Amino acid sequence: MTAPKNTSTTFSVALVNETATAELMADLALLVGPGDVITLTGDLGAGKTAAARAMIRYLAGDETLEVPSPTFTLVQGYELPPFPVQHADLYRVEDESELEEIGLSPLPEATLILIEWPERAPSAMPEDRIDIALTHRPALGSTARAAEITGYGKRAAQVARLKALREFLDASGYIDAARRRMDGDASSRSYARLVRDDGVVILMNFPQRPDGAAMYNGKSYSAAVHLAENVKPFVAIDQGLRAAGLSAPAIYHSDLDHGFLITEDFGSEGVIEGDPPRPIVERYEAATDVLAVLHGKTLPDTLPLGDQSYAIPVFDAEALLIEIGLMPEWYLPDRNAPLSEAARADFFAMWRELLRKPLAAPRTWIIRDYHSPNLIWLADRAGIARVGVIDFQDTVLGPQSYDVVSLLQDARIDVPESLELTLLSRYIKTRRAEDATFDPAGFAELYAIMSAQRNTRLLGTFARLNRRDGKPHYLRHQPRIWTYLQRSLAHPALGHLHDWYLAHVPPPQS
Repeated sequence: MTAPKNTSTTFSVALVNETATAELMADLALLVGPGDVITLTGDLGAGKTAAARAMIRYLAGDETLEVPSPTFTLVQGYELPPFPVQHADLYRVEDESELEEIGLSPLPEATLILIEWPERAPSAMPEDRIDIALTHRPALGSTARAAEITGYGKRAAQVARLKALREFLDASGYIDAARRRMDGDASSRSYARLVRDDGVVILMNFPQRPDGAAMYNGKSYSAAVHLAENVKPFVAIDQGLRAAGLSAPAIYHSDLDHGFLITEDFGSEGVIEGDPPRPIVERYEAATDVLAVLHGKTLPDTLPLGDQSYAIPVFDAEALLIEIGLMPEWYLPDRNAPLSEAARADFFAMWRELLRKPLAAPRTWIIRDYHSPNLIWLADRAGIARVGVIDFQDTVLGPQSYDVVSLLQDARIDVPESLELTLLSRYIKTRRAEDATFDPAGFAELYAIMSAQRNTRLLGTFARLNRRDGKPHYLRHQPRIWTYLQRSLAHPALGHLHDWYLAHVPPPQS
């Protein structure tokens, strides 16, 4: 098969047994996704199917999953938790025109594709792909193989990253650890559990990547709203939270240049229960107390980061307005309710005025996604240390009410209004006990404003995750976001905004 003439990166790995093959394919699975194509070359019996099977089982989270060779079916499909996978074997293909009959011409979109014997249809293979060439190495053992991994075109960077990951795991002493896939989130980060006899840790893959093109005054969306674009903010905030007495995971090994961390594993005991999930009241009370304690502290604006420092960004007016702009940009077109120029101008003018008070309020660290998916219950600890926090790289400086909203109006589960009010009162009572100047009525107003801001943004964010990123499951949260939004718009300070939303923003589809 003729190799593409564009950029390529290659490195080799000795695979002494099937376990080593599974580890390599798990590492590669951490770095690839839907739209990627992996070709597997080598003689009969070289281990192509074994390598594909290892990756499919890893992505499925099931080491016993039946993964037959597609020699006779030609293509075998799998609907796996992170994304669809197609496993193809072209050995019996005699003409490239047959690929159209089996659904491989054109190659399916939003699917990870594994292709054995790609040399049977060379011109149908994309220039941007990863190739794994497998050869026998009998000198190393009867089942030993050598894998030469080459990334072509845009996939050269992924193979270079795979090489860096393998070197990081080797230097950290985890190259032979068993890998267990973990569910990811809405970001480009990915995670795995590394299992050794001495315990379990978490591997974080945090690639350097902006969220979107430079559309906001020459900045990407992530840069404009101060989302972390690399792993360094995570490390700095992690150390800051631990110094403040909160439970953030210990970092055991790090490669800040490539964005790899090995951290403490808090386990998977959450703060919710049941189906549909609902808050565990005791745990939500503790999570509320965490915020009350944190917001009562005088916190630094700059944190140490090795021999450098990290300045926590300010959640400024520009960032807040860009966030809420996602609603007219993504949500309203989905609801067939585009805004006129006059209505759009009114929208942003009202928001500029409303945001004056939060922007003038005392600042604290806003963890930003302080809600159930990112809170782990640590029953063997005491007090606020029982709440483990795992997602904080996007921390900014802003109004204290923001994270209280994030917790009590959880975007992913229903928080009953009665519980929301009870916990809000608990927070206010704790703050008043420590600070006699704390203003409950003023805080309630800021809570309503930041609730409206956050939930407006989330309507747009979830619409964008569906349409831009191919993640339709986020749409199921929109009705809940709408309910929270209606609660906040009922505050007297938001009367004009309430009327504008009533006139211009239709509710989400059920």
